[in-house]
Amino acid sequence: MSAEPKKAHNFIQNLIEDALAKGEHTGQVVTRFPPEPNGYLHVGHAKSICLNFGIADTFSGVCNLRFDDTNPEKESQEYIDAIKEDVKWLGYTWDGEVRYASDYFDALYLFAEELIERGKAYVCALTAEEMVEYRGTLTEPGKNSPYRDRPVEESLKLFREMRDGKFENGELVLRAKIDMASPNINMRDPILYRIRFAEHHQTGNKWCIYPMYDYTHPISDAMEGITHSLCTLEFEDHRPLYEWVLENITAPCEPRQIEFARLNLNYTITSKRKLKRLVDENLVDGWNDPRMPTISGMRRRGYTPESLRAFCDMIGVNKAGGTVDMGMLEFAIREDLNARSPRAMCVMRPLKVTLTNYPADKTETLSLPVHPQNPDMGQREVTWSQTLFIDREDFVEEAPRKWKRLAPDQAVRLRGGYVMTCKEVVRDASGEIVELRCEYDPATLGVNPEGYKPNGVIHWVSEADSVDCDINLYDRLFNHEFPDSDKEGDFLDHVNPQSLVVLKGARAEKGLATPLADLPYQFEREGYFFCDQELTAKAGKPVFNRTVTLRDSWGK
Repeated sequence: MSAEPKKAHNFIQNLIEDALAKGEHTGQVVTRFPPEPNGYLHVGHAKSICLNFGIADTFSGVCNLRFDDTNPEKESQEYIDAIKEDVKWLGYTWDGEVRYASDYFDALYLFAEELIERGKAYVCALTAEEMVEYRGTLTEPGKNSPYRDRPVEESLKLFREMRDGKFENGELVLRAKIDMASPNINMRDPILYRIRFAEHHQTGNKWCIYPMYDYTHPISDAMEGITHSLCTLEFEDHRPLYEWVLENITAPCEPRQIEFARLNLNYTITSKRKLKRLVDENLVDGWNDPRMPTISGMRRRGYTPESLRAFCDMIGVNKAGGTVDMGMLEFAIREDLNARSPRAMCVMRPLKVTLTNYPADKTETLSLPVHPQNPDMGQREVTWSQTLFIDREDFVEEAPRKWKRLAPDQAVRLRGGYVMTCKEVVRDASGEIVELRCEYDPATLGVNPEGYKPNGVIHWVSEADSVDCDINLYDRLFNHEFPDSDKEGDFLDHVNPQSLVVLKGARAEKGLATPLADLPYQFEREGYFFCDQELTAKAGKPVFNRTVTLRDSWGK
């Protein structure tokens, strides 16, 4: 079953509704999500997935998943499997079996012969350099190839010999015969087929010629009965070629191509080629590194499908380009996690606290809400004992003005527990603080006696009843708002060196010893965290990834 349809209208939905009302469109609405299997899906693809499946759901139609697999040298089964998992995780179900452009290679080849026979295509022997020279510029028309007027029989014979492997890579190509003087460069006799001796992940070595995307896509849409081919704006100039292909072959239907603005997110790179550089140069730990803008990376970091769908709904669908602020994505995940995440206490940088007036052999169980705004989630138990841990950042020896945490001779409340006052600071031989000796007030559990005002509330855990864990503090991968905007530099120059800070030896509530795989937590006062099952299995103890901070602190 697909995820819930989009409730807000967008211009594409309005176009379809108008066509239905006028009788210009009848029958079922059929869309498709057509990724290239040459990398993992990123946040920009999430927008396209939500749009294509959402439009289909809105009009009680169907959406196909089709892999545009026309470039076997850059594609792999790994990417195919990852893409299928991402679409399912986002909450969508494609219609029928997974489809591949390679399913139509036989038909594509026959349509190419049809174009040759109609005098609409020819085999060209220009080199790549010569083709660029003949193509012209934005202000100057191109020149006809000297092979443009080959007899149909000769082009047909050469094309079949290309198919049979009688020529080397790049020696010949099949080109459409359109208009070398067209102001749209895409219409200047574009290449339809090129020779590539490469094994294909679906068809093996059956083919040594492969169709180009601009030729394959409209025919694949037509073969599947797609009614609305939704593309990003960079394909707007390709639409005349999309329509030309369908007009000049005996296609079973003619889909309508509609373009929308792609998602541009600041502090982010969404080029698969550049994301692959990050992976290949070991600047991240694979495509699913939680700092990556890939759907699998965000899933591992703790993002939820609901939050990504909400984000895509927030940014909307339009024809105007622009950049979306990362803060909007982070807002969407905070809103979702705040409502669903159980609370827990985790001390990131433990500092030992000994309550000198609390018996060493005594413990007591305190009850805290699992979620303060949702009593139905129940209570959780924590243990109070003589030896506790607080975060090092919650203690200073010289308190600044308006300091609301612990300092010598100042009282602070421990979350859900008692008020304590720091009486002594213990250092090791190097002068580092290793322990605080404090006194607790037994009359302050849950109350402040009259005239008693503790200096803030901090979180804590018991030494005897907490678990050792590691924390990965993830932040934005780039420290430049537009990392790809430097024309002379390299986007890698803007990688944020603090995008990952690893904290070893953190201490968390005992309930987090065996956290559920799909359960996010709000670590009180720290942020939202998600257990990394892969790293937990390797470390033999819980490892938590920070999904997002409690509030936006990037600007600060």
